Amino acid sequence: MARLPRGRRFWITVRVSFIAIVLLAGGVAVGKGAWHLGVVRQDELTGIAREQYTRQLKLNARRGMILDRYGQELAVEVEVDSIFADPREVVAPDAAARALAPILERDAAELSERLTMPKRFVWLKRRVPPEVAQAVKALKLPGIHLQKESKRFYPNRELAAHVIGYSGIDSQGLEGIEKRFDAQLKGNAHASAGLSDAAGNIVFSNETFGDGRAIGDNISLTIDRYLQYLVEQELAATCRLFEARAGHIVVNDPNTGEVLALANWPTFNPNDIRTSSQESRRNRALLDVFEPGSTFKVFTLAAGLNSGRVAPDEKFYCEEGRMEIYDAAIHDDHRDGWLDPTGCLARSSNICFAKMAMKIGSERLYHYLKRFGFGERTHLQMPFEMRGIMMHHSKWREFLTATIAFGQGIGVTGIQMSSALGAIANNGNLMKPYIVKEIVNSQGEVQLRTSPQVLRRVVSRRTARQVTDLMTAVTEEGGTGVGGAIDGYLVAGKTGTAQKSKGALGYRDKHNFVSSFFGFVPAENPKLAISVVIEEPVLNYYGGTVAAPAFARIGTKALRHMGIEPSRPGKPTVAAAKSRDAAKGKPEAATASRAPIQVKDEAASNAEAAAGPVPEDHVRIPSLLGLSMGQALKKLSAVELRPMMAGTGVAVEQVPAPGEWVPKGEYVQVNFQPMREQEASGP
Repeated sequence: MARLPRGRRFWITVRVSFIAIVLLAGGVAVGKGAWHLGVVRQDELTGIAREQYTRQLKLNARRGMILDRYGQELAVEVEVDSIFADPREVVAPDAAARALAPILERDAAELSERLTMPKRFVWLKRRVPPEVAQAVKALKLPGIHLQKESKRFYPNRELAAHVIGYSGIDSQGLEGIEKRFDAQLKGNAHASAGLSDAAGNIVFSNETFGDGRAIGDNISLTIDRYLQYLVEQELAATCRLFEARAGHIVVNDPNTGEVLALANWPTFNPNDIRTSSQESRRNRALLDVFEPGSTFKVFTLAAGLNSGRVAPDEKFYCEEGRMEIYDAAIHDDHRDGWLDPTGCLARSSNICFAKMAMKIGSERLYHYLKRFGFGERTHLQMPFEMRGIMMHHSKWREFLTATIAFGQGIGVTGIQMSSALGAIANNGNLMKPYIVKEIVNSQGEVQLRTSPQVLRRVVSRRTARQVTDLMTAVTEEGGTGVGGAIDGYLVAGKTGTAQKSKGALGYRDKHNFVSSFFGFVPAENPKLAISVVIEEPVLNYYGGTVAAPAFARIGTKALRHMGIEPSRPGKPTVAAAKSRDAAKGKPEAATASRAPIQVKDEAASNAEAAAGPVPEDHVRIPSLLGLSMGQALKKLSAVELRPMMAGTGVAVEQVPAPGEWVPKGEYVQVNFQPMREQEASGP
């Protein structure tokens, strides 16, 4: 092999040596840099790397559950999809907006604007139903993504809506228990370390997988879900039957102060607040202030008996239905003479109670009413409550003292009346009402447990029993509340029919009334106190006709649900007694049997009845046969008679018979049967 010239070999050696030196220098530089990065700046660079792939997350706890007294779920948290977009990934914003608009029920122009924002993340619609999420996913649009979020869900829809309340889009409580105990339900937000991918998305965090600290507390209420349901059903039926504007019912245990049911009508579905009105979301039992009317006489009587200013056997002259005080007059529905306290309460005489109040005195009466809790909040565990209206006794004049005694000139709430009534039922002890039974955290630790609390003794045990005994006369034959009687049980109750105040000057509205019935059962050992308030009924406005039957129907089912045995097996209600007498063949009650009765033509009956003189303040009973319940109510209301109704369908029998003359305000028993049943039982 020929050798290269010496000069050429020299330059090759020079080039190789240069390259070797350059490589060596580069290796030294790289080694030095690696040593500097790996040793000198190790701690600094490790921290920078950690910041890049870890995130400090602010985790909101999953909202706790709301349960009834038996652990049945009333409010829970569920996972649903939310729709968001990365505008930089969206290919055709206008086309994507047009495709999404009908699915998301949003305006296409608005969506298009959001899809062109200079951001990496924009919400399109949060917490959508599964079918909406599936439809969006099926479009496979670039830049449109789904993300799981928690949503508040109320499995029983409208049930106890005013008690539970509802939460907002970011799971913040806005009404009811959700608002009052928002801090406990939502738990504590806290920081937690998590790992992110190259795009910055969180891919792992220990506390997103079942850590107890990420769950809010569970709240158990005193509400009985079954009782709440039947109360709401009965309230809605009563309001619709009498075409009332609104109503509310409270059921509580007078021995403990527990609220077992609290219902308002109209109501709403907390799962869909957008479809409800502010009026339907109003918790009337706590917010509506109304004049209680005759139901308030119970507390005037208790004050009189306990103070010794009224004797149990004392007689009061009822002035034959009219009494003047200065330039004003007080009227009664009945023209009575002398009555004792039992008769005063059973006949619901305004005049008798006006005279009682004058004997008690304004200062003493005011003192007792304050002790019953009127004029102040009950502090039920709810976010809002009115205190009612009761002026200081120094501003009472003689006429105001008289009217307050029978429930005019004072404003109360449903929860106040329910609580005060419980004091009579509970031997004179006023209990603190409560609706939250227990709060337990996710670790099973009890955070709050509410126990029965006696606020104060209002009246003596003896007085409470005396008033209870007198209240039972209201639901017996001859009382104003016979419609509230419950077969087999002794009921203590009181009816109320109050004209609503009109304007700031307190004028009476002659067309709008508040009909109410407050009572407890069994009277000898009360287990349930029930208050029924119906606002502005149209077809009839007497408390004994509108509210008392609702009380009886709720009480009957509630006692059966609670397993409370009848205390009076041999004591049927007035209607049942008439049916029993009919079975025995008594002429007066023969028309009260269940089979349809045969009556004369109404014109013939009227002609026959017109043969004699017409008694003063009496009216002739119209024929109701074949009429619907609403038609019968209108017809009786027109002649100032009170109905006692049973069954559904059309009227097939009535007692007394058409054409008879009876005093105004008398009760008329009307039985109804469905059309098919009527035809099958016909002659």
